[in-house]
Amino acid sequence: MKGITIQELYNLEETIAAKLFEGKTYPWEVLPEIGAFITEFGKTLSPEEYEQRGENIWIARDAKVAPTASITGPCIIGKGAEVRHCAFIRGNALVGEGAVVGNSTELKNVVLFNKVQVPHYNYVGDSILGHKAHMGAGSITSNVKSDKKLVVVKGGGEEIETGRKKFGAMLGDEVEVGCGSVLNPGTVVGPRTNIYPLSSVRGVVPSDSIYKNSKEIVKKV
Repeated sequence: MKGITIQELYNLEETIAAKLFEGKTYPWEVLPEIGAFITEFGKTLSPEEYEQRGENIWIARDAKVAPTASITGPCIIGKGAEVRHCAFIRGNALVGEGAVVGNSTELKNVVLFNKVQVPHYNYVGDSILGHKAHMGAGSITSNVKSDKKLVVVKGGGEEIETGRKKFGAMLGDEVEVGCGSVLNPGTVVGPRTNIYPLSSVRGVVPSDSIYKNSKEIVKKV
């Protein structure tokens, strides 16, 4: 199945978590290791650049964090990041440099690469968002199937069993998700692809595409 490997989806130079992905083929393989990675990596961060604020919580000294934000560790907030009013970070979250976590946005078990934007009423759980990925207002990752079965990644007539009950979305670099969209469990979106607003997305969406609906996915020109 094409377009679903770490190498195809992400520029690892745009995250401080590059070592987390070493030795792995698919990005969802890192999901059970995010918390432990943050806990250990956080201890190596320079105290001149990062302030430890609570148990296993490291926040860059130049990051802007609203006093109303709720942050539970393990968590790293990168340099120049912005965490806005009433953001809810539930733990196992690595927020990249220059990233934006918006008002009432909820994060849980995620890696946000540098300059990711989840700026308005988003839920992002058990997901990896690549460099400069952007989720429009109200768009969310759905990370558990309604039948509670293990998530299977499907694309091009092929299937890959992930062995995971909780799996949101893997968004490649520079993906744009339109407002009000739902990324269903096991969604993988290739780099530079645009998702139309109010979409319900599942399976693998190729890179450099425009997703209008499940039956109309066109290549960018």
